[in-house]
Amino acid sequence: MHFRYSEEVPLKKDTLLKSTLILAAAALVARALGIFQRVPLDYLMDDIGIIYYNNANGIYLLLLVVATAGIPSAVSKMVSGRYAVGRVSEAQQVYRAALLFGAAAGVIITLGLWLIAPFIASSILKEPDAASAIRAIAPSLLLFPLIAMMRGYFQGRQFMTAGGISQIVEQILRVLAAVLIAWVFYSMDKTDERGIASGASFGSVFGSIGAFAIMMYYARKLKASDKATEEKRRDPSRSLSLSSIYRELFGLSIPIVMTAITVQLLYTLDNMMIKSITVGHFAIEQINHWAAVYGMNAQSIAGIPIILAVALSQSIIPLISSSHAVGDKEQVGRQASLAVRIALYSGMPVVLILGVGAYSVNGLLFQNASGAPIVAMLTLGTLFQIGMMVTNSILLGIGEPKKATMHAVTGVILKVILSFALGPVFGVYGIIAATTICFVWALTFNIMSLKKRTKFKVIGDRWPAFLATSAIVAAALAFLEWAVLAIAGGLPPKIAFFLSCAVMGCALAVLYPALLVLLKVVSPEEIATYPRPVRRLLAPFMKLRSRSKAA
Repeated sequence: MHFRYSEEVPLKKDTLLKSTLILAAAALVARALGIFQRVPLDYLMDDIGIIYYNNANGIYLLLLVVATAGIPSAVSKMVSGRYAVGRVSEAQQVYRAALLFGAAAGVIITLGLWLIAPFIASSILKEPDAASAIRAIAPSLLLFPLIAMMRGYFQGRQFMTAGGISQIVEQILRVLAAVLIAWVFYSMDKTDERGIASGASFGSVFGSIGAFAIMMYYARKLKASDKATEEKRRDPSRSLSLSSIYRELFGLSIPIVMTAITVQLLYTLDNMMIKSITVGHFAIEQINHWAAVYGMNAQSIAGIPIILAVALSQSIIPLISSSHAVGDKEQVGRQASLAVRIALYSGMPVVLILGVGAYSVNGLLFQNASGAPIVAMLTLGTLFQIGMMVTNSILLGIGEPKKATMHAVTGVILKVILSFALGPVFGVYGIIAATTICFVWALTFNIMSLKKRTKFKVIGDRWPAFLATSAIVAAALAFLEWAVLAIAGGLPPKIAFFLSCAVMGCALAVLYPALLVLLKVVSPEEIATYPRPVRRLLAPFMKLRSRSKAA
């Protein structure tokens, strides 16, 4: 595959806000495509087929995090820190070592998953027929560790576009291939749940190939850009051995893996616990329905609010690391506080509309609205997940990954204990409650650690006004959903759900920013630091606030 690119135009570094917007936009497109994939699969498979697919996808995502999540973040930190002090050659050595590890990890984890798939399916998941779906998704792990290392390097260089575009291409190819292959199996035999689930799982392989091609293109482009802008200057770098690089890399990455794995580990545990903990306490049909809704509907919808948090978590690491490397504590505190405020202000409205309006959103996207309470409960808890993810990355950036690890590990232990206590009594709702408590636990201790080490401040004494804003918006959304569904009761369900979602979305777009300004959650000084599109969005409300003061 050949690409044309300009060798004369150097690439420009991205700011925190630009980096976040790039990654958030890419993640939003990817999440939308992911939901698009799950909707037709919901029609092609019954609960058993969905369970096979969810099990394979959950294991794949968990192994992907284990194999790649720590190293790319560590690469990002090591590269950005070295570039900040001019050690360019050392940064390049780190990158090459990371690529070598990624290639080896891809081969080992792919072969390993292929070989032990039957054992996982029969002995752990208690679903022997899920082995085919697990094996079908295994080859996609061959390239993803390498892709992840390249993304980590680009993040460390503060060039987020490459990772964002590769993510979009990956999702487009994965979704198209998954739906098409699943439909082919469905056309041949509508009762072959194992074959349909395996076909859907195999779509990830095509996504990995597309993402790798994009990263190779940008790697060549960045190399050409570096040559075009190379200056003759003294490079204080020293020659690093592979052992010293890996010692530093794994020293950073192991704690990162423990924190990065938390979310996917919790979701994978939930998928397993829904059946293992509740069997004997509830009817098997009810349990299967819970497992299908949780894995297909709830996790898909609950994954939307965390999009910006994921983007922030990736873009904040190199910026915090660079400031920390040169000892700029003031900048560290400013960037950390800004990141958490962005996550809070942007995450809350999405959590509210998807959580409060879960019945309409679930009914619009999937076959029916069944299981909406599960969707609502999991989605509302993601606000704490957002805070945990962003603060984890900040702790990593200031060189305190072990703190985030300790908070995450103790939170997971608490979650397991509470799941066994609450699951047999409350079913899936008890298990979700235990997961939310884990997020609250980790977030609380992360904030305490940050306050001890940085000038970290989120919104200070504006918390009552922000909570009042959230409560008013939630009440308004609940009323509008009830009113629209009552009025549109005679229409086809999908149309009624669409109208409900549209009205709630329009109301949210006006009411939430208006209350943020009118209740003084955001100040004029703070708004002045926001990107121009955000300032334009809030300008009418600022004028209204000024007029009310004058009156």
